[in-house]
Amino acid sequence: MLPHSKEWLNSLLVQQGLSQNTAAAYGQDLDALQTFLEQSGTDIASADDDTLLLFSAYLSKKGDSKRSIARRLSCIRKFFAWLYEEKYIAENPAALLDTPKLPQYLPDVLSLDEIRRLLSAPDPLTKLGQRDIAMLHLLYASGLRVSELVSVKPTDIDFQKGIIRVFGKGKKERLIPIHTTALNLLTAFLQNTRSLFIPDPAAADNTLFLNRSGKKLTRQGIWKLIKRYCLLAKIQGNISPHTLRHSFATHLLEGGADLRTVQILLGHSDLTATELYTHICQNKIQEVYARAHPRCHNEELPSN
Repeated sequence: MLPHSKEWLNSLLVQQGLSQNTAAAYGQDLDALQTFLEQSGTDIASADDDTLLLFSAYLSKKGDSKRSIARRLSCIRKFFAWLYEEKYIAENPAALLDTPKLPQYLPDVLSLDEIRRLLSAPDPLTKLGQRDIAMLHLLYASGLRVSELVSVKPTDIDFQKGIIRVFGKGKKERLIPIHTTALNLLTAFLQNTRSLFIPDPAAADNTLFLNRSGKKLTRQGIWKLIKRYCLLAKIQGNISPHTLRHSFATHLLEGGADLRTVQILLGHSDLTATELYTHICQNKIQEVYARAHPRCHNEELPSN
């Protein structure tokens, strides 16, 4: 283990609320650097910018993808910045470290008709269907990450104000408005259906959406549900809970929402992440233009 790496990771867990999974990934990135330094006969104190450039080349030669290399170098930059700030090193060799440019992958987004079909797919006459209708409507109404959805408690929803409180990455709290249709479905679910999922009130979980055993739904469980409902709704593609989050953001922007508002609703710390959705909207604008403009179909304009 690199000197001071455990101290740094602990500080991220305690001070920044970093998840255990992310901390473990950072630990693997630091281990990769340690392996490289050992092979090259260099220690952390004598590492300079050339050392880190060679590390980047080492990762590429090893076969790591650009995305993996970018993630590792991002971790290394943060680690060295912390070492410098804590005065463990005299200079920060990672200050000017570049990361490989990544291709921009536009996320899948459902059309409004596909959203309508998906929301209508569960059977409203069954308790599972009533739960899933409320869950799908909440996902699309709020843009929640699935990791946030599985942790929502009934007390997190203010039904009078129409607001849900969620804790996102880094345990950052945000308040998201929910439209009336979703609120009504959630109210009906809580009043009439949720108790049917609780065979043993003493052992029941206090989260909003429960499985047949009265325990909270897992991320994998929700992923499987959405896959099943997409089949029922005849929606093709690699659809996941995150697709509803992408659709939420894209449809808001198409409806006239400003980028800063969507950033706040999604809980993005960096506006760059939200700007990705503007590319999706631009693609749709170009498609509409290509369909609608007469010159795109080689049609002659009428003469006066």
